Amino acid sequence: MAAESNASPGCIEHRAYARVGLLGNPSDVYFGRTISFSIGNFSASVRLEPSENLVIRPHPKHDLVSFDSLRHLVSRLQNEGYYGGVRLLMAICNVFYRYCSDKNIKLKEGNFTLSYETNIPRQAGLSGSSAIVCAALNCLLDFYKVRHLVRVQIRPDLILSAERELGIIAGLQDRVAQVYGGLVYMDFSKENMDKLGHGVYIPMDIKLLPPLHLIYAENPSDSGKVHNTVRRRWLDGDKFIISSMEKVAKIALDGREALTKRNHSELAKLMDSNFDLRRKMFGDEVLGALNIQMIETARSVGAAAKFTGSGGAVVAFCPKGPEQVKLLEDACLKAGFLVQPILVVPSVLADEDLAMISC
Repeated sequence: MAAESNASPGCIEHRAYARVGLLGNPSDVYFGRTISFSIGNFSASVRLEPSENLVIRPHPKHDLVSFDSLRHLVSRLQNEGYYGGVRLLMAICNVFYRYCSDKNIKLKEGNFTLSYETNIPRQAGLSGSSAIVCAALNCLLDFYKVRHLVRVQIRPDLILSAERELGIIAGLQDRVAQVYGGLVYMDFSKENMDKLGHGVYIPMDIKLLPPLHLIYAENPSDSGKVHNTVRRRWLDGDKFIISSMEKVAKIALDGREALTKRNHSELAKLMDSNFDLRRKMFGDEVLGALNIQMIETARSVGAAAKFTGSGGAVVAFCPKGPEQVKLLEDACLKAGFLVQPILVVPSVLADEDLAMISC
């Protein structure tokens, strides 16, 4: 997430990418393991410019406050909800300030204006909200020159804390993938979380990944409400949920070995098993008919498929190669879904960040 070229003196700009949960999700919320990676297909950027007052600038499209009519306003809310990026930028500023205060990290004087851009599809399970927060956090770290004082492993927790303040239900997986970039194996075992205060995050070579495809709908379901029922049952000690989530976590462990050995047939089986276990735990009503249709469309041509997150988009793998990919594209076109090859982003960590991890 290196700073991009600046248009004016003192201007800082950072970009964070959409992410795909390859294996193990949603066990990151349940002391499990996951494998995830960032994709270059979609991203969000945040721009910080020094200014006299501290200003959070609304986006002209995503933070609408002017409408053609009452009908336009209501239609907008029905499709997009009471959302936008301003609340995300305000939340990370709040969390960042509190963290620095708690850790006695002195912040220099000076104000700024924050603005953002994003092309990550909304409610598609691609971590669009956390991408904005992640990019903003990087801007704050550089503006205040405290990057070396905020450990890389802690940054995903700060991003998640900002989102939780807004009622966004999620786990650490997405934020780790966006902070680190590239392909990352993550272990969120209770032992690690209690002892370290964070999970164990191990970057992997992105070249281990086979060609993958992204399938998504233009009008996806809301991915922010999926964890509710299952989490309650897990907390209540439901044996089926607990054992199933442990199986999902083991899929990530087995997947790490499959990737390392380039065992793509095993990878395909693990991807399918991951979704099947999710379906048994959450049920079709929670997953949503459109999301299930995306999976079934991919599987109709023999592709392995699972959700990238909690719904709204699917990651598909065609182990038989280009001819099968063509079948997938045709099937998605017929079903009305968008499909495109996944562009995997390499690690975005700066040298200073890498040195911090190796310590």
